[in-house]
Amino acid sequence: MTAKPLARIYRGTPRNLAYLARRLRDGELVGVPTETVYGLAANALDPRACRAIFRAKGRPTTDPLIVHIHGLAQLEQIAETNPEALALARRFWPGPLTLVLPKRSIVPDLVSAGLPSVAVRMPAHPLFRRLLKQSGLPLAAPSANPFGYVSPTTADHVRAGLGTKIRHILDGGPSKIGVESTILDLRNTRRPQVLRPGAVTRTQLEEALRRPVKQKQKRPTSGALLAPGLMSRHYSPRTPAELHARLPAASLAAKRVDEAWIYFRRPDAPPPYAKNIFWLDERGRLESAAHRLFAVLRSVDQQKFRRIHLERATGTGLADAINDRLQRAASR
Repeated sequence: MTAKPLARIYRGTPRNLAYLARRLRDGELVGVPTETVYGLAANALDPRACRAIFRAKGRPTTDPLIVHIHGLAQLEQIAETNPEALALARRFWPGPLTLVLPKRSIVPDLVSAGLPSVAVRMPAHPLFRRLLKQSGLPLAAPSANPFGYVSPTTADHVRAGLGTKIRHILDGGPSKIGVESTILDLRNTRRPQVLRPGAVTRTQLEEALRRPVKQKQKRPTSGALLAPGLMSRHYSPRTPAELHARLPAASLAAKRVDEAWIYFRRPDAPPPYAKNIFWLDERGRLESAAHRLFAVLRSVDQQKFRRIHLERATGTGLADAINDRLQRAASR
């Protein structure tokens, strides 16, 4: 039996962007770079193209897709806006903020998991923005990985996970932020609610809206989800993982050689011989830790440890996003 060819990785040349834009208009899938993580893009208004996303990822249709747009005119095309949404768009777009709004009928039910709402954002990655503009389409683009696995932050990550199921990947370099966008439910402007934390923090949203913003705590157990990334177990390595407030001294952890230990910051005096000690950032800087989070988790997952121990991030703001991903990665 002939093995399927791996997806081709394209540099972001004008010729390649024009070619990939045509592929998207023809209903094909393209792995795309964003500032958060890599996405798997298709024409958001074409149910057949979007169904191919669910098949490639093994994603349940109860988990909706985020629609990516190039300009505010497209927002009006797919969603019912309100003054608060437009104010946030002017402040945070292009950028890592997704808004959940009432959808317009042009959006297929498949994209919204059958719900009357749609999740939409305007990405900041320059190559993806050029592709969006050239395609002339709003693009549905969940993370470009097998459903539930660690999100991809490089083109090579996409090919490793979906290389035999898609044909095209646009290489935009490593994702700058490294964790998925903040998702804000703005259907009821009097009760805005963060569904998933990200690089745009709740404090920033409260300052922009001049009102309290709640953080969703209860996780759905069944039925259609309001937005992506809400499942208890998600972004998960295949190796069993356990989350801790703090990890033991590296000298002690290093003795348990069949288990991996991922510290938030570089531990004091890690044994030079230890091959099971890792960290997200030398000094515990949140931006760097978020940027490296999924790449480190992927690398450790491939090393055949019996268990992975994860340490929570300390701090506020972006620490909430990092800890959200760690908690879901370790969920049983």
